[in-house]
Amino acid sequence: MTADLAAARANMVESQVRTADVTDLAIQDAMRVFPRESLLPPSRRGLAYADAEIEYAPGRWLLRPMYVAKLLQALRPRPGESALAIAAPYAAEILRLIGLSVSRLDEGDLKSVGGTFDLVVCEGAVGATPESWQGALAPGGRLGVVERDGPVGRAMLYLRTGSTIGSRSLFDCAAPVMAGFEIARGFTL
Repeated sequence: MTADLAAARANMVESQVRTADVTDLAIQDAMRVFPRESLLPPSRRGLAYADAEIEYAPGRWLLRPMYVAKLLQALRPRPGESALAIAAPYAAEILRLIGLSVSRLDEGDLKSVGGTFDLVVCEGAVGATPESWQGALAPGGRLGVVERDGPVGRAMLYLRTGSTIGSRSLFDCAAPVMAGFEIARGFTL
């Protein structure tokens, strides 16, 4: 089975990642090496390299491989930088293999990790990006997240320059909204 999973991992990079215009060789190499199946419950490990979001815990998903790769490429990770991976176990491992110092926050409050980061990434969608995530960016820091308030979301890149945070839309992405990050709906006429 190990050889089958290694072949599936190589095929994932060739057929899903490279064809999505992910040209960053460090990201490609890390994705060829890290066993994505190790992040999944045993009953879902056979889906590790599918072109699909896979629930790894209640209300938490691994993004499709091409979306993780495109999001990371937009963040332009560099060895030696610090990163915060919010509900992003796969992105965390890819960044670690590239040479970043990675803190993970799977549940809980952002205050528990403290400090600021060069990169912040989230693998699940949110109704709106929390201000606290933007506040965790160091000068020059980049945040990659999927915002979704409807049938399709948008991967977004936030960049801190001085005291200002700007944003730009990257690509469409239909990642599931993480539990607890839905937009609260009120009554409207």
